[in-house]
Amino acid sequence: MDNGKIASLLEEMAELLEFRGENPFRIRAYRNGAKAIRDLTESVAGILGDPTRRLDTIPGIGKTLVDKASVLVETGSLPQLEKLRKEVPEIVLSMARIPGLGAKKAAVLHQELNLKTLDDLRRACEQDVVKVLKGFGAKTQQVILEGLEIAEAAAERIYWAKGDQLAHDITAHMSLCDVIQRMEWAGSYRRGRETVGDLDLLVVASDRELAMDQFESFSGRSQTILRGETKMSIRVGKGFQVDLRLVEDSEFGAAMQYFTGSQAHNVHVRRIAKQKGLKVNEYGVFRIDDESRIAGGSEQEVYQAIGLPWIPPELREDRLEFDLATSEMPQLLELNQVLGDLHMHTTATDGEATIREMADAAIARGLRYIAITDHSQRVSMAMGLDAQRLREQWRAIDQIRPEYEGRLMILKGIECDILEKGGMDLPDDCLAEADWVLASIHYGQKQSREQITDRMLGAIENPHVDCIAHPTGRLINRRRPYEIDMDAVMDAVQQHGKLMELNANPARLDLNEVHLAAAKHRGIPIAISTDAHSVLGLEVMRYGILQARRGGLTGEDVANTLDWPAMKDRWLN
Repeated sequence: MDNGKIASLLEEMAELLEFRGENPFRIRAYRNGAKAIRDLTESVAGILGDPTRRLDTIPGIGKTLVDKASVLVETGSLPQLEKLRKEVPEIVLSMARIPGLGAKKAAVLHQELNLKTLDDLRRACEQDVVKVLKGFGAKTQQVILEGLEIAEAAAERIYWAKGDQLAHDITAHMSLCDVIQRMEWAGSYRRGRETVGDLDLLVVASDRELAMDQFESFSGRSQTILRGETKMSIRVGKGFQVDLRLVEDSEFGAAMQYFTGSQAHNVHVRRIAKQKGLKVNEYGVFRIDDESRIAGGSEQEVYQAIGLPWIPPELREDRLEFDLATSEMPQLLELNQVLGDLHMHTTATDGEATIREMADAAIARGLRYIAITDHSQRVSMAMGLDAQRLREQWRAIDQIRPEYEGRLMILKGIECDILEKGGMDLPDDCLAEADWVLASIHYGQKQSREQITDRMLGAIENPHVDCIAHPTGRLINRRRPYEIDMDAVMDAVQQHGKLMELNANPARLDLNEVHLAAAKHRGIPIAISTDAHSVLGLEVMRYGILQARRGGLTGEDVANTLDWPAMKDRWLN
């Protein structure tokens, strides 16, 4: 059993224990252990099998977790987990994830109404059955209805980042099969969508049966859905589907284009082809009049055959790619172009690493500058900084800057909250001393569209604010964006010469690709930052790059592709 599977099962244990109201320290131990195991660069099984090694020497993994991991490695299952699964049905957990519902009410609903699916819950709400239950009422029923859409999306699709890890695991497994000559991932995963509903793997193999045998032997497989001559589908974990499609080498490019999608993009491609007397499908490009095949081995020749340049997968949503294709296709942003990270947290608030640790990790990733942007005082749950503590942190940065001269510029920054009543969380004389000021909303997210927009506009007008962080406040599959007039916000950002952040955290990816394209059209510079709360958090930058590419951004559109002096001179003066 690999580390990812062990970590997932321990995380499930934590979730089930939390649902039952068990000791929070015990729950935290399971979550910490799962994270430690997921982050390991060597296998748990290998460590347990080495008599000279001890798994409990790894931070976050105690004796209890060692015992559980040993059982999982030896048997592939955990009796305690199986027992908990029987005691807490999956539907109860699904209901508990509905924003505003919670575990206790979910248990009551299951007990009183014997619900089997979320659709059952929806019908119960629509028929006004829920509101008459003791402890519920009309308001709670409405909250449930509004939250159901989010809960259903969370059950159906996973973060791109999670899909990426699964794709890498399957690729490594399939690479051990000698008969596989060529393989690539397609679908929404290849397009870099924020969430993916399944994975599609295209394979050319000299022996298709052996290739399918290898696919079926993947350790994460929980079920084989179908196995045919050219297609095989499996489930991984509780329900996520992965499809294997076997194609001929001469058809590989056409299959990649077809199965990458999107559907709207492919419809547009076929329309262009038809106008030229051609048809395009997963087997190639053909002349309509005589059915002769003229392209299909590579995506480039598929697009070339219908008079288009190759279109990057991230753009294939039938939004702006065909307009771009009529001129020169832009060189989309690459990870190595980003020189600085302008949003991160340290142990001064809710981060896990010191300033030096974050700085050293940034150097290891090839960055030239970072901004330390801990929370301001309004975020009391994260021990946010008041003006005095913030200035103390800045003095500490001044003291260590000489150590990093010539290697990394450490900027004195702050993520300053925009207060519910309007205005900034710290006084202007304090903000004026900063190198970099992010403005963000963490509280009052359910205020009206007018209130939130006015708060945001006030921050943009503040002369000391440089950039708006995670501008819509969404958490993918967990929290909707707050109501805000984004056109008015972008007008103000443009007018006052501010920046907007693309937060690279895979749970945020805020701004989305549509807003990014709008910002690009207006000439608004984007700062892509990690919002890292740990050294490992710096690694999420690549998710932001992928999102930027989906918005059509190039290096010219992203402020932190410049060195700090050049960026400051161009965008902050």
